[in-house]
Amino acid sequence: MGQGLVSDAECFTVTREMIMIGRKIILFGAICVAFGIGLGSYLVGDSRMNVPLVADAKAAGGVVKLPVGTAPDRYVYYPGTEALKPDEIRLFACGTGLPSARRDQAATCWLVELGNGDKFLFDIGTGSMVNVAALMIPYDFLDKVFLSHLHTDHWGDLSSLWAGGWTAGRTGPLKIWGPSGAVREMGTAYAIEHFLKAFTWDARTRNYFLSPAPGKIEVTEFDYRAENAVVYQENGVTIRSWPAIHAGDGPISYALEWNGLKIVIGGDTFPNKWYIKYATNADVAIHETFLLPNQLVKYYGQSPSAALGVGTFIHTSPQAFGKVMSTIKPRHAIGYHFFNEEGTRFGIYEGVRETYSGPLSLAVDNMVWNITKDNINIRMAVSPDQAWAVAGPTPPPKPPARGTVPDPMTKEIKAGRWNVQDAQGAMIDAFKKETGLK
Repeated sequence: MGQGLVSDAECFTVTREMIMIGRKIILFGAICVAFGIGLGSYLVGDSRMNVPLVADAKAAGGVVKLPVGTAPDRYVYYPGTEALKPDEIRLFACGTGLPSARRDQAATCWLVELGNGDKFLFDIGTGSMVNVAALMIPYDFLDKVFLSHLHTDHWGDLSSLWAGGWTAGRTGPLKIWGPSGAVREMGTAYAIEHFLKAFTWDARTRNYFLSPAPGKIEVTEFDYRAENAVVYQENGVTIRSWPAIHAGDGPISYALEWNGLKIVIGGDTFPNKWYIKYATNADVAIHETFLLPNQLVKYYGQSPSAALGVGTFIHTSPQAFGKVMSTIKPRHAIGYHFFNEEGTRFGIYEGVRETYSGPLSLAVDNMVWNITKDNINIRMAVSPDQAWAVAGPTPPPKPPARGTVPDPMTKEIKAGRWNVQDAQGAMIDAFKKETGLK
């Protein structure tokens, strides 16, 4: 490849550590230029193949014209500060890693926000709720979850969304969509039924003090074998599914269609005929690109035979990912499902570029894509580590009336309470007076 700038997506992806330092607002443009000079003949920005390096260099954030002004070009996203345009989609990577979640990469979770106000979670893998919560979106708006399959790295944090949303502002039930299985006990409905059974103690103790309504889960299970089937259609949004090939019968891929835009969320899958057929010409196509076999041996503790099977038969290799994207030709390709670090990203990038030369992001957590028919803008989010839940427009439901929900605590245990009224009585009286409680 010839000399050129690293593309925006690749610069975000390949220079992960530099970007994260960018939370302290480093000069992103300067980093891109320095990186491009050093590796210009190696990592080529496909959209700028013929543009001289120096001609495109500029200060990060654009030009600030006044001493009290702001940087006009935000290369970071601050959650809660930007209203979506009516024709715009915002895609957020809440989890891009592996089952053994890391602090900087949770397991799989994608949030899609639409300009009509709708929001959809696709998978809710282990550890991902930390990133979801940091977006400070009212939990009433995060009540729709679409599961691609039932490996824990794709639904392991459902308990956090279920209980966390229940205690922090969701006013109605959580809604789950997911595939059936080859037998009933391998399907989504069975999984949620037994999820609730496993959390019986949790639910019954909360039901007594909180409204039971947000603790309910509504499940829509659909046939995993159906091709390009409509599984959701409301408010101008259509979500379709088709079979995926991963570990056993049941996994699926999704496509979200809205306002003439199409986002494909592949889940975990080996390259397959359905993805090729139904993801062609998507605006954004998400597909796993797994660790190379030698990386699985070196970093993930797998034997060579297991690494070869996992990396090239159960999952999708970087080279195979590239062939998929070269075939379906999306406006923008997103690869994920590996720990994106210094020891892995360059080998994976090289593998993808053996077979694909189009627009690409190798995703990390907190990466954001704003998508319209004319542009795809890629940034990193800067969010607080100590985010509080944000109230939505619907007032929280009142606790159940006494006697309507069984008391989960016996008189024997209640009799063990120690009297602390002298310590907290004044505080309780003041709070009641302040809030009008009797």
